[in-house]
Amino acid sequence: MVLEGVGGIAIGAAIAIAGGAIGTGMAQSAIGAAAMGVIAEKPEQAGKLIIWIAIPETIVIFGFVIAILLALAVGSGVEAAVAAA
Repeated sequence: MVLEGVGGIAIGAAIAIAGGAIGTGMAQSAIGAAAMGVIAEKPEQAGKLIIWIAIPETIVIFGFVIAILLALAVGSGVEAAVAAA
């Protein structure tokens, strides 16, 4: 079964957002737990650790950008190109 047209693009956009969110959640749970352990022993390291907690957020931003690009592609006539293929 092959998804065609707008439905397939919408599912791709949803997978991009959901995959990015799930991956970020898993990464931040591990980083957050480790960061709290370090802060308990060395509070002066808190500034550096906040940056490490923020880095995985870029994964969600990349997923969001991909979803936006897919949504814009639907509006620009990709459905006609997919239908012709």
